[in-house]
Amino acid sequence: MWGTNAQHAASSRVPPMELREVLDAALGNNPEIRTAMRRVSSSEAKISGAGALEDPMGMYRNWGTPLNKPWDLNQAQNMFMVQQTFPGFGKRAARSAVASKETEVTKLEVEAMRREVAVRVRKAFLDLLRSRDEHRIHDDQMRLTRQALTSAQVKYTVGKVPQQDVLKAQIALTKLAQHLIGVDQDAAMARAELNTLMGRSPDAPLEIVGEYTTPARIPALLDLEKTALENRPELLAIQKEAEVADGKTGLAKLGYKPDFTVSAGYMLMPPGAMTRNTYTAEVTVNLPWLNKRKHDAEIAEAKTMAEVTRSEFETRRAAVFLEIQQALIRAQAAQNSLKLYQETLRPQTEATVKAAAAAYQHDRTDFLNLIDSQNMLLDVETSYYKAAAELDARLAELERAVGAELPNDLRAGRERENPHPVSALRLRSGQAPPAETRVGHPEDGARGAKEEK
Repeated sequence: MWGTNAQHAASSRVPPMELREVLDAALGNNPEIRTAMRRVSSSEAKISGAGALEDPMGMYRNWGTPLNKPWDLNQAQNMFMVQQTFPGFGKRAARSAVASKETEVTKLEVEAMRREVAVRVRKAFLDLLRSRDEHRIHDDQMRLTRQALTSAQVKYTVGKVPQQDVLKAQIALTKLAQHLIGVDQDAAMARAELNTLMGRSPDAPLEIVGEYTTPARIPALLDLEKTALENRPELLAIQKEAEVADGKTGLAKLGYKPDFTVSAGYMLMPPGAMTRNTYTAEVTVNLPWLNKRKHDAEIAEAKTMAEVTRSEFETRRAAVFLEIQQALIRAQAAQNSLKLYQETLRPQTEATVKAAAAAYQHDRTDFLNLIDSQNMLLDVETSYYKAAAELDARLAELERAVGAELPNDLRAGRERENPHPVSALRLRSGQAPPAETRVGHPEDGARGAKEEK
């Protein structure tokens, strides 16, 4: 507990970060993303080299050196040559095009990783946000239970209730302390995960501020599938891979175009020759059509790989559509659950606690009923914020499935257009509960008596 409190104190001294700031820090400093970006740089460096010429070659040749004077090169014919091979027309451009498309595939893989990291960041951020709300709810519940303990002690002193009520209140306080341990543990784990995703030390101080958001409506399945076909990085990467395979097929077909090797040189003849300084030039051409079996096999292999890539796209598209369907079902279920808490469970629980507090104040119920109602309020309030965080997390998964953010008019909600609060819910971290119950306070007892009358 001391380590958790010390970390919390250190966190309170740093400026709070909003979700967008945390996302920017993670996308800029995450080790996995930085490694992937280096792969992009490596792939980009290959583009210029793919269309470059082969290295030129230099050659020295001598012949006619006397065996009895092998060191006397002046009596030999000395030739110095350089040569360069030029690929057939279109081959260099085709190689550069294939390398460029392979770089685009790598960039799309990085984008997919960035979106995966963004979802992990949002989930950890929501976990930490929810832990803060649970901590506030815990503090409110501790205050109510202490008031109940004070009321029970007063009534026990005057002989209205047995000592058992006081002991039950003390047990309730102990259980709340146990509940706080779990809340602090969840907060510490979420903070460590966020720090790691941002490329920081897991125990670095971190304070956040933010809110839960839910959409006014969730897009239809067909709209989500259309968005995925246009934006999902994995699908776009497979399409680019198909283009790479087509490029390699075209490059294999260009194998039938001959390559040319051009050579030029200077020849120094031995003394006494009619012409001592001469030059030489030659052109060499390969004959690919005489090796038809090899080139046909290369073309067939490239075509097969292109067909395999297109088949992989169909398989991947089916998997993405399933992922969208599952994410949509989970998001709709989370939305319905949050609506149930917002419109039904919270009001009912708050009314139950008020009634139990008023009844206990006027000796019309036992202390166990009061504690049970307060525990129910704790459970419902905690589950309510879990449902809010769950919906936001499911929306993040849905955005990950389609490869794009939901439209702003759907993500933000519109209170003026929809009278139901859940349809445009915006819960700020640290927001006070809608109603406050003070157990054992005279005003509460008076209000409770009036309500019962």
